[in-house]
Amino acid sequence: PRLLATGGVAQVVVLGGEFKQYQILASPQKMDYYRVSLDELLDASRQATGSASGGFMNEYGNEYIIRGMGRTNDLHEIGKSVIKILDGNPVKIEDVAELQIGAAPKIGDASKNAHPAVVMTVLKQPSVNTLELTDRIDVVIAELQSGLPPDIFIDAQVFRQSDFINAAISNINKVLIEGSIFVAIVLFVFLANWRATMISLLAIPISLLTAVMTLNLMGVTINTMSLGGMAIAIGLIVDDAIIDVENVLKRLKQNIQKPEQERKEKLKTVLDATIEIRPSIFIATLIIIVAFIPLFFLSGMEGKLLAPLGIAFIISLFASLIVSITLTPVLGSFLLTSEKMLKKNHKEGWLVQRLQNIYEKSLLKVMQFKKTVVAVSAILLIVTLFLMSRTGRSFLPDFNEGSLVINVVTMPGISLDESNKIGTLVEEILCKIPEIKVVTRRTGRAELDEHAQGVNSSELDAPFVINERSRDDFMQDVRDKLKNISGVSITVGQPISHRIDHMLSGTRANIAIKIFGTDLNKLFVISNQIKHAIDHIPGLVDISVEPQIEIPQVQIKPKRELLAHYGISIGAFNQFVDVAFAGEKVSEIFEGNKTYALVLRFNEDNRGKIENIRNTLIDTHDGIKIPLYYVADISSRSGPNTINRENVQRKTVVSVNVAGRDQRSAVEEIQSTINENINLPEGYFIEYGGQFESAADASRILLITSALSMLIIAFLLYHEFRDFKISSIILLNLPLALIGGVFSIFFTSNIISIPAIIGFISLFGIATRNGILLVSRYNALRDEGVSLHERIISGSKDRLNPILMTAITAGLALLPLALGGDLPGNEIQSPMAKVILGGLISSTLLNLFVVPVVYYFSEKNQKIKV
Repeated sequence: PRLLATGGVAQVVVLGGEFKQYQILASPQKMDYYRVSLDELLDASRQATGSASGGFMNEYGNEYIIRGMGRTNDLHEIGKSVIKILDGNPVKIEDVAELQIGAAPKIGDASKNAHPAVVMTVLKQPSVNTLELTDRIDVVIAELQSGLPPDIFIDAQVFRQSDFINAAISNINKVLIEGSIFVAIVLFVFLANWRATMISLLAIPISLLTAVMTLNLMGVTINTMSLGGMAIAIGLIVDDAIIDVENVLKRLKQNIQKPEQERKEKLKTVLDATIEIRPSIFIATLIIIVAFIPLFFLSGMEGKLLAPLGIAFIISLFASLIVSITLTPVLGSFLLTSEKMLKKNHKEGWLVQRLQNIYEKSLLKVMQFKKTVVAVSAILLIVTLFLMSRTGRSFLPDFNEGSLVINVVTMPGISLDESNKIGTLVEEILCKIPEIKVVTRRTGRAELDEHAQGVNSSELDAPFVINERSRDDFMQDVRDKLKNISGVSITVGQPISHRIDHMLSGTRANIAIKIFGTDLNKLFVISNQIKHAIDHIPGLVDISVEPQIEIPQVQIKPKRELLAHYGISIGAFNQFVDVAFAGEKVSEIFEGNKTYALVLRFNEDNRGKIENIRNTLIDTHDGIKIPLYYVADISSRSGPNTINRENVQRKTVVSVNVAGRDQRSAVEEIQSTINENINLPEGYFIEYGGQFESAADASRILLITSALSMLIIAFLLYHEFRDFKISSIILLNLPLALIGGVFSIFFTSNIISIPAIIGFISLFGIATRNGILLVSRYNALRDEGVSLHERIISGSKDRLNPILMTAITAGLALLPLALGGDLPGNEIQSPMAKVILGGLISSTLLNLFVVPVVYYFSEKNQKIKV
């Protein structure tokens, strides 16, 4: 109750210990002696603790409320409640029943580190901040702990979502800081001017603050996804400012070297330099934003997950564009126009000059082998497409949540005590693994828990800390140790991954093989055949069959003719079975502000064994009691524990996790193996569910929407240059970027996931920037009447500095994210970073040589218009 009173808490599920009950344990033999029917006892029990309102009265100038105080928590007083008058004497509840405080029949249990415990799961309300709620709960638990006996301890550190959130946000913050440092170093090295570096760097805090304020106005929280969007954008949000500052500084240096009478006014030089570069900046940034739009067409869980990343990225980038065309030139006019500074540093830095000389020589050499360059690029693209066809496919990368969720399912029909023994054995094994310090187990279900599962099912939480060995080795060790337990199906997952699988396939595993049919036994046999058929497939782990089998039952089947003979209706018969053996809650007992159920049922002598059930007494229409076996067949039989259906069809499920390979190839091999080895009877069929389905749907949506984005990008380029050939040359950066992106995936995870696909889409937008910078400069020189060869060499050399700076800052800013993919919070952004980083490397290097060559071929027959 204290936790439920905490603002933001939606539910507290309590499992373990014993659930207190006030119990009326009736004896049908005594009821027969006193001629008390079950209905009479039920009515008396329901009325035994009631209260009544008698209105009010006025006397002596006061208003008195009249209350009938029948409510009590004294069992002796409840027992004195009268059922009926027999031969002038009262028959009371205590005459026909024993009253006691006892434990409700257990439908679940819990433990910690193989010792009995009470485990409470606290669920939050929607839209409540997890970190703030966790802090409030910590305060409440500290208050509770201070008032508890010394031998009762509350451990609130077993599993906390806030731990993962804090770790994830901390890692993303670290990436942001490291990326910013890399950007600052690159800018200073290339610009060799601390003022120009500071002007460019100002774009980072201003753009990020703008993004944070906009996200706040939109109701989007600062989370790993929104921070991840900023982390991916960190190297790009300075690009516009870099290009502007670099061009302003260059033109100012060129201007100061001219004779004094030919020099322009400094402000005019700054303005002209900014206007010169502004169209390229604007169109390039707009194209990157357009390339990111397909992300917002994703639906379902992946759409909700990735939308904050896209919003943060686009807002940060748009803010950087505004900064670059407003604040950056203004600051440049104040800080970069010092004549003393310009004369002192009128030449480019040593590194820039060296790079320009190397690039000029290389480009002159390349221009002698133009056809070879194009052929080599085409071969690289063909190899890239081949490698892409060989890569695996998955929905989302594996999360690193720092906690395991292990499901242990034994055969249905097992008792809670036996299930506890198996669960305790699993706990003891897990506690011996060095990385695991604490294990909690929940077996069965809690009272009023909507997550229904039988006592044969246990769920264990095991937080872990990786020290000396890798995470893959640790996971393999866990599976190797648990697979030695016979007679159980074990699935190893993580909290978020576990819930994702549950939402997508209804199972606790990556892949659900669903077998549909009519006969439950046949379905179970086919499921086991499938399990044995796919057991040898590499990369498949935690293969388990949903245990829909027949379990032992005590069946009480009415003899309808005899029921009619004794005047017992089916309704009365069913009520008798329900009340006598299961028990019925007849009232509530209040102890202060706590409530407990008052339950009526027969005592153990009349319900503990089949023979007792056979001989227990049931009421007839004339008040005489007869043994139950007179009017019913009581036998030990078997029946289904559960019958699961989907789309009005009975089904069983074979659950499979995937480790060490991609999900798509695993599913394809599973399908092939099942088709070759399993013959299904008529009317039986198989469907496959899981993350791969969502991956296929999301990939299809992204493919269609990215094609539309490419068309919009092509239109924007044509609108800018009014030349189809020029637009096509710039679009060459897309396949050039694809080369590096695919190679980076192939040599790292070799798996293309949804984040990686989004990385490719955003890369296409980013890669066009360099092409726009080159081609726009070529066109400007053409308008000045420069020859084709000279404009290519001079224009390329002129744009080398901004191209390298923007590419290196964007790449190095992504490096911490790409390398830290196994850290919490980086899992989704890391594949995107790897793709963009690899694509930037290939598109930048190839762009500097392939685009000039292709531009030469497209322009060699064109006459210069003067």
